[in-house]
Amino acid sequence: MAAVGLISSCTLPLVPLLRPRIPKRSPSHLHTTASCASKDYYEALVLGGGTGGITMSARMKRKVGAGNVAVVEPHEKHYYQPLWTLVGAGAKQLATSSRATASVIPPGVKWIQSRVQKLDPDENCVYLENNQKISYKYLIIALGLQLHYEKIKGLPEGFKHPKIGSNYSIHTVEKTWKALQDFEEGNAIFTFPNTPVKCAGAPQKIMYLSDAYFRKTGKRSRANIIFNTSLGVIFGVQKYADALLEIIKSRNITVNYRHNLIEVRADKQEAVFENLDKPGVTEVYQYGMLHVTPPMGPPDVLLNSPVSDAAGWVDVDKETLQHKKYPNVFGIGDCTNLPTSKTAAAIAGQSGVLDKTISSIMKGKTPTKKYDGYTSCPLVTNYNRAILAEFDYNAQPLETFPIDQGKERLSSFHMKAHMMPLLYWHGLLKGFWGGPAPIRKLLHLGLK
Repeated sequence: MAAVGLISSCTLPLVPLLRPRIPKRSPSHLHTTASCASKDYYEALVLGGGTGGITMSARMKRKVGAGNVAVVEPHEKHYYQPLWTLVGAGAKQLATSSRATASVIPPGVKWIQSRVQKLDPDENCVYLENNQKISYKYLIIALGLQLHYEKIKGLPEGFKHPKIGSNYSIHTVEKTWKALQDFEEGNAIFTFPNTPVKCAGAPQKIMYLSDAYFRKTGKRSRANIIFNTSLGVIFGVQKYADALLEIIKSRNITVNYRHNLIEVRADKQEAVFENLDKPGVTEVYQYGMLHVTPPMGPPDVLLNSPVSDAAGWVDVDKETLQHKKYPNVFGIGDCTNLPTSKTAAAIAGQSGVLDKTISSIMKGKTPTKKYDGYTSCPLVTNYNRAILAEFDYNAQPLETFPIDQGKERLSSFHMKAHMMPLLYWHGLLKGFWGGPAPIRKLLHLGLK
């Protein structure tokens, strides 16, 4: 729920006239189920039909031809998840974040609508549901990550009660907006789990938007806004952390570091947090609104897989995205162990590098293009303001524009809200957007 490479990722409604028309698909674009797939071998097999998977299937189509590429993806819908921050704040409709999966699969590329059950890189094959075996020459793993609401006692069943929501799930994002509207008084609590997450800025974006909504509706004086985070800092890049702390101070928001949500008693409107610096110590908070960011982890199929590290993330070289053991296997996006923030912007930057890496491997050459860890997070701080954070592996700012992006700006919000969805659907997913590095170099006269 981050940035689409700048330009960004997590958005106010687009002007109806700007809404792109989705073309009708010809029969060649229709999917096949695993049981009736027309082939059991593809030169390029892509696992996952999310951002990274669709992007790389478009790029691989240009390398080896559409008929030699297949995407394995079980879901009928593809979502632009960065939009859900604004859906949860009532600034966007959920329906505007989705398209049919069939409409985003590159024309001619096979969509195998199934789930991956097992990866066997030693035999260059994967097994799908019904024990369907698909072999490949090159494998791109783009399986995303998995939400674990169930690791919080009382969830997900607690979402049946009012005053609680989560922008991270299609099933709960609209509950955030309902909880925001129904809030009358008391604690409005926003959480950050003790695990890796996608779009690490999203848990606090909805907090700033809630503050703005309470002020707009005259409820702010009755609201005690609390950010309980398992982290020890507000943000991992000092420049943007300093800017956010100023906002937090000016808006009278309470931040409790090293506090991890472990239980929700939704019937009593109570949230229980553990103090990570004091093992065994817990605190119970009453809430009038609760936004939950769930624990996250790698998909089950990657746990204990030959392609994964000990934690279950796809084990790739952080510069080339090539697997460390299997030279014809590659990873992209949230499912990898790349030490950068998991955002759509990161995927954009990774896709350009991975494209070059695979081209080199196909030619028998050593990859030379290197990924610098570029990622971006448009930190929405109001319904018309955002801080456009961009940074690298070293948590150093890597800003595109020759202005101070650490300041709240209307222009940054418009990029997030209006430009990024268009860039996502018509640039990134088509395999034409590999991040803003060329623009950055041009705007900084080649100095960055």
